[in-house]
Amino acid sequence: MRQVILADREDIIGVDLPSNNLFTKIEEARAFAQAIVDTVREPFLVLDQELRVLAASRSFYQKFKVGSGDTEGRLLYALGAGQWDIPGLRLLLEKIIPERGVMEDYEVEHEFPGIGQRTMLLNARKVFYAGGSNTTILLGIEDVTQQRVLQREKDELLQQKDVLLEQKAMLAKEFDHRLLNSLQLISSLLSLQSRAAKNPEAAAQLSIAGSRVAALGRVHRRLHVMDHLETVDFKQYIMRLCEDLSGMLFHDGERHAIVVEGEDIEIPTLLGIPLGFIVNEMVTNAVKYAKGTIKVRLVSMPVGYSLSVLDDGPGLSEGFALSGHKGLGMKIIQSLVKQIGGEIQTGAGDHERGTRFTILFSIQPPVERPAVAAGITG
Repeated sequence: MRQVILADREDIIGVDLPSNNLFTKIEEARAFAQAIVDTVREPFLVLDQELRVLAASRSFYQKFKVGSGDTEGRLLYALGAGQWDIPGLRLLLEKIIPERGVMEDYEVEHEFPGIGQRTMLLNARKVFYAGGSNTTILLGIEDVTQQRVLQREKDELLQQKDVLLEQKAMLAKEFDHRLLNSLQLISSLLSLQSRAAKNPEAAAQLSIAGSRVAALGRVHRRLHVMDHLETVDFKQYIMRLCEDLSGMLFHDGERHAIVVEGEDIEIPTLLGIPLGFIVNEMVTNAVKYAKGTIKVRLVSMPVGYSLSVLDDGPGLSEGFALSGHKGLGMKIIQSLVKQIGGEIQTGAGDHERGTRFTILFSIQPPVERPAVAAGITG
């Protein structure tokens, strides 16, 4: 049993009602509904069909710094001296919801007294009751102001990153251009000095030095033409480099060719520079002995890659040893192989004919270790 007190102006009457009385059920249902509303962590409103506030969650009062006495029973647009009279909210409640019955993540921005500019996602749903005489609108309000601020900051950082990358690319191209011009100038000066030298040995050394500088220029020019940044297509890069070498080393009427074989891989540009210079030295050396075809072959291995230059010449002389070789070109190759943390091997070419020089390397950061000579044949 439950006692309900009915108050009048002159007297107070206490009436005992059964627990299943309709009034009790209504009160219990209202308390249950309010408890559900209060449990919602985001601000939440229950509106009648005239957009009066039937109930509001505690999070709504806390978020927007208002009290229940100034909220419940009042028109939504009249709350807080009109702070909820928002064009986007009007569009949602007066047009979108009546037509669709539901709307999710409708974003609006508004300046609220005391809490400032806020960005909100509105989620609304129209509730119909049996008989169709009344409707209720449930309005959830998610404050995403901080998320939008972070997103804008992220977008600005990404935009700055893009600008920095563009500037980096422009600086890289400008650096390459200046480096190529400098290498070309040095090569030309060495060539002039070589022709002007009266001592034949000095002239030869100046010519060799000029050739090395020109080779370095070819390596950088090919990287520049391929518009490199962080990585380069190694096979395409070597093919174009060998095209340059063919035009420079082979004369009309000679039956020579440089064939590039193997896989397409991307390698770091910084690794491509020493590898390109190594190929230049090995191919230039192979031309001296090859009868017809020089092959540049790239093969992947379980722990890295194998880069070989093969010729069809007479092969290595008996007792050949890398460690005792005094040629400048071979010393350059050995130094560069050590720089990239690779290994160098020698042996016979295809079908046990000619000579093969092989560089074993990884595209991982190089580990400093001495070069290894193996498979020596004559």
